[in-house]
Order: sequence, then structure tokens, then C-alpha cells
Amino acid sequence: MKKKISKLSLEKNLEKVRKNIDKLDFQILKILSKRRKEVLKVIKYKPKNKIVDQKRIVKMIKIRVAKGKKLKLESFIIKNIWSTMISSFIKLERKKYK
Repeated sequence: MKKKISKLSLEKNLEKVRKNIDKLDFQILKILSKRRKEVLKVIKYKPKNKIVDQKRIVKMIKIRVAKGKKLKLESFIIKNIWSTMISSFIKLERKKYK
């Protein structure tokens, strides 16, 4: 005989998982802040017309997809996140050059 899980129990479990997700999101924000600082350092070493290095972007995403696969992450998640992140940091670099 299967034990029926109560609606309250399901809601508590959902709340617990969501709290864990929130904690992870805040860790990601801290890492993004560190990444931002490094990106701002990069602009000191490259001219404005070299902000976008398409070869490097393709290589970066390819490497991250390969590493992500080892961590059981779907490639579409990695491609979407890194493409968005890279374009956002390019926007930041362009803004800081002005």
C-alpha cells in the first residue's frame, strides 16, 4: 500500500527546494560581481574596437559546453546563459569606454 503524500507536505518540500534555489542564485550573483570586476580590468588592456572577439566567444562557449556536459548540464542551458552573459558584459564594456 502506497503512502499518500499530503498537500501540506508537498508544499513544505517545494518551499525547501525553492529556498535552496534562492541560496544558489545569491551565490551566482556574488560570482557575477567578481566576473564584472575582472571584465572591467580587461578593458584596460584592449582597444575599444577589439571589445568583441568572436573567435574567443565561440571557443569560450565550446569549452563551457564540454565542461558542462561532464556535470550533466544540457548544452542549450550553457549556450543560452553564456551568450546572454557575454553580450551583457560586452554592453558593460562599451558603456565604460564612453
